[in-house]
Amino acid sequence: MVPRWLAAVEIVHRLPGRVRLRYVLEAGMPADAAVLESQVAQLPGVLSARVNRRAASVVVTFDPDETDSDGVGAAVARLSPPSGPAPARRPAGNGKTAVAASLATLLGSGLLPPALRLPLSLAGAMPLLRQAIADYRQGGVTSHVLEGMAVAISLARSDHTAANTTTFMLSLGEYMEESIARRSDELLKHLLRPSSDRVWVLRDGVEVLEPAATVAVGDTVIVATGSVIPVDGTVLGGEATVNEAAMTGESASAVKGRGAAVLSGTLVEEGRLAIYAEQVGSRTAAARIADYVEQSLLSKSEAQLEASRMADRLVPLVLKLAGASFLVSGDWRRAASVLQADYSCALKLATPVAFKSAMYGAGQAGILVKGATALERLAQADTFIFDKTGTLTTGMLEVTDSVTFDSSYTPEDLICLAASVEEHYFHPLAMAVVAAAQATHNRHFDHLEVQFIVAHGVASVVDGKRIVVGSRHFIQEDEGIAIDSHLDVIDRLYQDGKTLLFIGFGGRLLGLLALKDTIRESSARTVARLRRLGARHILLLTGDHRDRAAELSGQLGLDGFRAELLPQDKARIIEELSARGARIAFVGDGINDAPALAGAHVGIAMQKGADIARLTADVALLEDEIERVADAKEAANAVMDLIKTNYRATVGLNTAILGAAALGLLSPIATSVLHNGTTIGILLNALRRHSAR
Repeated sequence: MVPRWLAAVEIVHRLPGRVRLRYVLEAGMPADAAVLESQVAQLPGVLSARVNRRAASVVVTFDPDETDSDGVGAAVARLSPPSGPAPARRPAGNGKTAVAASLATLLGSGLLPPALRLPLSLAGAMPLLRQAIADYRQGGVTSHVLEGMAVAISLARSDHTAANTTTFMLSLGEYMEESIARRSDELLKHLLRPSSDRVWVLRDGVEVLEPAATVAVGDTVIVATGSVIPVDGTVLGGEATVNEAAMTGESASAVKGRGAAVLSGTLVEEGRLAIYAEQVGSRTAAARIADYVEQSLLSKSEAQLEASRMADRLVPLVLKLAGASFLVSGDWRRAASVLQADYSCALKLATPVAFKSAMYGAGQAGILVKGATALERLAQADTFIFDKTGTLTTGMLEVTDSVTFDSSYTPEDLICLAASVEEHYFHPLAMAVVAAAQATHNRHFDHLEVQFIVAHGVASVVDGKRIVVGSRHFIQEDEGIAIDSHLDVIDRLYQDGKTLLFIGFGGRLLGLLALKDTIRESSARTVARLRRLGARHILLLTGDHRDRAAELSGQLGLDGFRAELLPQDKARIIEELSARGARIAFVGDGINDAPALAGAHVGIAMQKGADIARLTADVALLEDEIERVADAKEAANAVMDLIKTNYRATVGLNTAILGAAALGLLSPIATSVLHNGTTIGILLNALRRHSAR
């Protein structure tokens, strides 16, 4: 039977789309308000949730079309408790107030008559002692129980200075540790940029201000100076300077014009853009960041879990050592010193703080990492496998050949003639032709209204003659234009792996434009960096022709390739390599890459990848740059090195303190100062790498 988290849930107040619930925890269940709030917010139909831990209540806003107050209440009542032990909290009171109170007790107790010192010291230590008793009842001997025992021993011996110093240092340590942990969470949340809830949309040629929730894929969104872009899309018109620092970490603003990709959450500093909405609402990059941040704050890596298990295993050892030191020496002070030198705090907190800081740094560099586990696996990856199109290549076609069959038209004329009608068509082929025309003398041919024939091409009239630009099927079968006399040229270009655009003019084939995907300039650098970062094998898997795959593999110096593959073939190959012990990072962007992304040790999706690819992947790139893959690997390696360093420092320093305390070389006060000081230092070291960015 699945245990229940909440013993009772009742509706206190309800309004349309909003309900306030009061809850009672099951005995022994964790009172973790942040996790409860997160789980309630993820329930079907729920828009947001806010938990008040002191009032034991939760306010929920929901979509009335999907659920109602009773449905929300029933769903909350069925929640299962979070997996794993609840993180224990020291009874430091309320942050700064608790530190100030314990400091006042430490400084003031010596000024009081002896008869009043014990009551004051006991009052100051009472929150710590109560928490120690509660921890012992729930989970046996924990680090907090050891600390409570140390203070109790000092109080029993009337060593008020030692007891008050320990209480103060524990309060200060708790406050600093929680501040550092909170700061690491805030670093991640800092990636989010709120967007306006109202958006200008072009409707029938008129700009209309509408709720952001009503914007749909295919709408034309208008964004002007000072506004945050609310959708992911492509610029249809206008020009603007866009600050993308919130999403890519790039401090220099980018000039965006027709055909440029833009991301939600970025700011238009100057200018005005008309944007074709490709991703809206929860599918935008900014919304996905919020999703990833939520996951990263709650998820635990194997390194984090192992550190926590190690800390728990060491608690009984410390207790036994304290007992042994007392039996040997008969000195309660020595036992009290040993009890304070536990490993728990630094081991349990330093690892998640380091991971969160690394994820923040990656986010600032244009890399979204879905949790600490993804970073951990990426650091372990020794084999990198790439898809071809849109990954190692740009995925953007470029005109490579202009072949005219009429001597009165030059190859440049042919490009400009096609571009004159294609410039009205929003399609990768059309954009490539327009770009090629702009690189020539860019002659413009006047024409009548352009007709769009879906999945075929475009048609218009130039100088009284019908012009058609499109696929072979469109030209040959729909328009009835003969191409047989030019089959040698057509077949040669096809064999070169090029995409052909046919131009018919006045009922005859005027010429051909050949287009081809190009290798990214940074692909070779990325491959070289990955080798330096520990990649032993770098392979190419593609559905493309064998000859093109071989050419690309040779140019980039890859270790091998497999071509003409179906999606299931890629997944099968990854499964076979994994069975041989390879730890695979797969980099792809298409719908056909989703099975491979899911089956790899870690999946990395390109910025322009299909939704299913980005959702399946463990790492999603925010900008269309293959070098971010090497950046992600470098960040993963760095954080794992940092965690190992912190782990060694924690074990080494605390073992030294523990040994010195057991030998009677440290007083309880000195042990408390050293232990808490080193813990805070280790936590700051976990945070420092990315907080300075």
